[in-house]
Amino acid sequence: MAGKVYLVGAGPGHAKLITVKGLECLQKADVVVYDRLAAPQLLGAVKPGTRKIYVGKLPDRHTMKQEDINRLLVDLAMEGSTVVRLKGGDPVIFGRVGEEAALLKKHGIPYEIVPGVTAATAVPAYAGIPVTHREAASSVSIITGHESPDKLDLMIDWEKVTNATGTLVFMMGVSKIGYIANQLMRYGRAADTPVALVRWGTRAEQETLAGTLADIEQRVIAADFKPPAVIVVGDVVLQRELLKWAEDLPLFGKRILVTRARSQAAELVNRIDELGGEAYEFPVIETVYPQDPDMIFRVQEALSRLDSYDWVLFTSVNGVEYFYRHLAEQGRDIRSLAQAKIAAVGPATADALKERGILPVELPGRFQAEGLIETLGSRLIPGQKVLLPRGNLARTWLPEKLAEMGLDVTAVDTYQTVISQDQDHELIKLLEEQAIDMITFTSSSTVTHLIEKLKRMGVEDPVRLLGSTEAACIGEITAKTAREAGLRVSVEAGQATVDGLLDSLCEYMKNGRQHMK
Repeated sequence: MAGKVYLVGAGPGHAKLITVKGLECLQKADVVVYDRLAAPQLLGAVKPGTRKIYVGKLPDRHTMKQEDINRLLVDLAMEGSTVVRLKGGDPVIFGRVGEEAALLKKHGIPYEIVPGVTAATAVPAYAGIPVTHREAASSVSIITGHESPDKLDLMIDWEKVTNATGTLVFMMGVSKIGYIANQLMRYGRAADTPVALVRWGTRAEQETLAGTLADIEQRVIAADFKPPAVIVVGDVVLQRELLKWAEDLPLFGKRILVTRARSQAAELVNRIDELGGEAYEFPVIETVYPQDPDMIFRVQEALSRLDSYDWVLFTSVNGVEYFYRHLAEQGRDIRSLAQAKIAAVGPATADALKERGILPVELPGRFQAEGLIETLGSRLIPGQKVLLPRGNLARTWLPEKLAEMGLDVTAVDTYQTVISQDQDHELIKLLEEQAIDMITFTSSSTVTHLIEKLKRMGVEDPVRLLGSTEAACIGEITAKTAREAGLRVSVEAGQATVDGLLDSLCEYMKNGRQHMK
């Protein structure tokens, strides 16, 4: 039985500009067929085991011919697969979706066309240019600019197009900008008509070049302005100085690598996006339930004595979550801890407890194990019993310090931190091209596991590959690990929280931009 093909528009570049339905299609796909203009981060949304087939240009191969792509979609569907053909922008606007759909129809294969956000309107919007405006233009034309001049003349009736609408949007026409400008002036557009080219709009590389029909070709040559870009012609371009917004965000133009476990990365990714950056997710760790029977037994034994502890100290959100999971699986009741004082390192850990109805002891100051000792001070009395639920890679400093102070410490590994299995060779390419501006590390394990993952992906010297990219670390311990590994730490959070990390990162970028001026 044949499968089904979804012809999906990926949007203009920013991963979050895909439609809800487009994302749902990706999440249920057995195979994804994609090209250069689809945001690589979108491939992280697919389910485990999904095949990913790249049909764009490679160093040893030109772009796969359209006829071959059409045939590939048929063959994959005939295998019974659910296939997503992921195309940049909107597939019905210069996306050749008609050819793909026609062959699928011919072979009786069910398909759906899932529209996308077109670059024709979204890219100018990210540059502060609305393609229509009540005072400047009430209509817009979208025109291909990718063909050679003789083909452009065959496809475009310049005499009619030039003044047909207030705004003209040319797609993929950077190399023909001189010819396009001359034709528009020849057929009636004034030489001083505003023009803007927006390159890689909505992505970290976004760049805008403005001029007029008379001088735009020389400006493009002088700036060595390269494709891909959207060309906007018309008075709406003048709105840019008033309406531009993306460039004013503190992390605009910065692609930031997020190495945190996917289950915990959402907050950091969303905040980077809000601040104008482009988050590139590459989770290098994941947390899992303990696999070792001896480890599970030790947890069970520790939880069997809940009513004997004077303190329970949580050092991470994961510690809280897995502690409660063990409680539930063993049928134990949190009320057994009624006599114990509960403390949490950091506001995120405290919030995780509060969500479960526990108000922990407040720990102002440093959000690390050292801060816990500093804050609790004399409240930790020799002979008291302490339960310390944590992960297998947690530092030994805290239990050793507590034992040194005379407390009876039971430290149990309620979860394991392991290296994630995802691979992403697009990331290696970005690092080689120095297209990653900053790497964020939220724990020492993200540092060591990133290096290990790159080795597993075939990188002989990961530290050398990472050496030209700056790193931002959530705290002094993580920063120390990164420096000892040979990485270039430029940002160390003032407070060991996601907000603290981003505040420090924004301040660093602000100072850097002022210095560049």
